[in-house]
Amino acid sequence: MTHKWNYQPITPEQEEASQKLAKELGINPILGQLLIQRGITNLAAAKKFFHPQLPSLHDPFLMKDMDVAVARLNRAMGRKERILVYGDYDVDGTTAVALVYKFIQQFYSNIDYYIPDRYNEGYGVSYKGVDYAVKTGVKLIIVLDCGIKAVEEITYAREKGIDFIICDHHVPDEVLPPAVAILNAKRTDNTYPYEHLSGCGVGFKFMQAFAKNNGIEFHHLIPLLDLVAVSIASDIVPIMGENRILAYHGLKQINSNPSVGLKAIIDVCGLTDKEITISDIVFKIGPRINASGRIQNGKEAVDLLTEKDFTTALEKAGQINQYNETRKDLDKSMTEEANRIVEGLEGLADRRSIVIYNEAWHKGVIGIVASRLTEIYYRPAVVLTRTNDMATGSARSVSGFDVYKAIEYCRDLLENFGGHTYAAGLSMKVENVPAFTRRFEEFVSKHILPEQTSAVIDIDAEIDFRDITPKFFNDLKRFNPFGPKNNKPVFCTHNVYDYGTSRVVGRDQEHIKLELVDNKSNNVMNGIAFGQSSRVRYVKTKRAFDICYTIEENTHKRGEVQLQIEDIKPTEGKAARSNRGDKKTEPHPAE
Repeated sequence: MTHKWNYQPITPEQEEASQKLAKELGINPILGQLLIQRGITNLAAAKKFFHPQLPSLHDPFLMKDMDVAVARLNRAMGRKERILVYGDYDVDGTTAVALVYKFIQQFYSNIDYYIPDRYNEGYGVSYKGVDYAVKTGVKLIIVLDCGIKAVEEITYAREKGIDFIICDHHVPDEVLPPAVAILNAKRTDNTYPYEHLSGCGVGFKFMQAFAKNNGIEFHHLIPLLDLVAVSIASDIVPIMGENRILAYHGLKQINSNPSVGLKAIIDVCGLTDKEITISDIVFKIGPRINASGRIQNGKEAVDLLTEKDFTTALEKAGQINQYNETRKDLDKSMTEEANRIVEGLEGLADRRSIVIYNEAWHKGVIGIVASRLTEIYYRPAVVLTRTNDMATGSARSVSGFDVYKAIEYCRDLLENFGGHTYAAGLSMKVENVPAFTRRFEEFVSKHILPEQTSAVIDIDAEIDFRDITPKFFNDLKRFNPFGPKNNKPVFCTHNVYDYGTSRVVGRDQEHIKLELVDNKSNNVMNGIAFGQSSRVRYVKTKRAFDICYTIEENTHKRGEVQLQIEDIKPTEGKAARSNRGDKKTEPHPAE
């Protein structure tokens, strides 16, 4: 794979501002430049960034309908009404349900939770779920991470005497459901100062408002922040602003005193005694929680996340781990099959999107397959399967392209759709698949930029090995937690050489273990280049090459720095390096 290296241009004014900020903070000017690139331009903003404080969270009552939502919950508890906490079957939905259920249950016992079955009910509020609520005497449903488009279902519930409070973060339609309260900062009449909360984050704000209204001290909410951090990491939301505060303190909670259910998942992931990061959640914890809804039923994930007995939690975590192994096998086989279909598409080279349909595919894994296709072909991808008489599917996008808008353009062909910029779900009549494929391609080809359809690595800064001091690395760690809008910085160093000891490693000899020097210092830097063994022949020629990389802590030698090499290129001279493009933000990897 040949990547384009995309350098971040910096203006003279930004250069001056970064130097000033770095001096005030006592950090390397390169790190000052990283702050400026993130929109942090003064000392006060930098201090807030490096030291996220829980008191800096916004007042939850700034959110439209929050006062109404809290009043309705208070009334339900005062009247001893049965409450149902209802949520989506993915990580964001199940963590949200677990959070709201766990908090309310401390003060009120007449409460239950419900996760719709992906296969029998589909996404969001279902008639079957409403009927369950009627049957069990529910008078109030708190719905999390879905519901914003459930106009007909919530109308049906109202006719049955059931009220809804919606806590969602998906883009609403013009017509809102007839709920008592709709908590969603993406409403057109939004009054909340931050619109990028996860679904679980909206649930947390609701509980924060409920606590504030009822004189419950904030520290009672802190144990729930581990669930919020898991949702933020897993749901591709920006980790800046309020999400940064929630993720920062949520990670502290995960690493110091995680809930019983999360501790069990941490154990089965092999992460015990390791400092857990956003990446660990994205690639290990999140997929296991997700696997429950993909393979069986998302309710099992909530059962685990609300479990109080550790032995029982370990058993449940073991079961979810098995679901994840099944998911991996399905993922592998379906991705291989999808690849064969894509390679056989007529005119593939000229297409700007991918839409494929196979009625035999497993519905729970098609979102992952869509993600794989965007990674391989650098095009927005929609993967569809058959559920009853409908084609249902998932869409994933490439950096900077809004796949939700592309799907919305085809709305007259769809029965249902919803989602975000980078990920969406949709359903349509099977006979509409060919027309949707044409219309989707039409929109994408008109709006996607050429650079969004190629392999790009964004370079944050050019540095030399002499810059990578222990202080530099410790200051860099203060940029954590990393994620969308605050991606882990990628650095570039030119004219590096093999120290003479680099070698191929790995079970299949697929990686390179590197020991490198540059021509400006005596530092020998250790590095690992995953999946790049084909480059080892050039590395061993003793000729100069350029590398781009992130800076990591060596997990085997605590305190020692290791470069994680993203790409290796022969050095082409200074002229080639001055060809710099604009910065683009990469989406967070998603399962």
